[in-house]
Amino acid sequence: MKVGILALQGAFAEHFGALQRLDVEATQVYLPKHLDSLDALIIPGGESTAISRLMADFDLVRPIRGLATEGLPIMGTCAGLVLLATDVTDNSVPTLGVMDIKVKRNAFGRQVDSFETDLAVPVLGEEAFRAVFIRAPVIEEVGSGVEVLARLPDGVAVAARQGKLVGCAFHPELTEDLRFHRYFLEIAAAR
Repeated sequence: MKVGILALQGAFAEHFGALQRLDVEATQVYLPKHLDSLDALIIPGGESTAISRLMADFDLVRPIRGLATEGLPIMGTCAGLVLLATDVTDNSVPTLGVMDIKVKRNAFGRQVDSFETDLAVPVLGEEAFRAVFIRAPVIEEVGSGVEVLARLPDGVAVAARQGKLVGCAFHPELTEDLRFHRYFLEIAAAR
């Protein structure tokens, strides 16, 4: 299996490290030609506006959108979740528009308001998943084909799946727990 990691900005190196620990071939994606022969793609956390602009500058929007439509498994974390969404509350970021969710960026406030918490994520098993939220978005609405994978204790959705698309508001690459990456790789392997 060959997994691409969008490496324009953000936490792409941490995803690369997680995939290496899982003995999965990973490659950095900067240009459309780097999308060739991928089995899956990860869009990392970072700054959603910057990543969106860079995707446009490097002509990656149309090819990634096309691959998502064709069934390429894609995981978006934090800013990556925003970029997968069909709707963003403040409409300030052009997205790929491939996942039927509405998200709110920076839902918890500024950098100083970042936090960690244990989440119940049933698809990962009974053990709680330690989630790292950094200027994180939340999922405000989901379409009928979207499964919510995790919620905060107050009921706010923070992870979801639609077919082969997986998005989370937190940063699984910043923990030693590889279960979220394994879950995504199982989806990719089933392709």
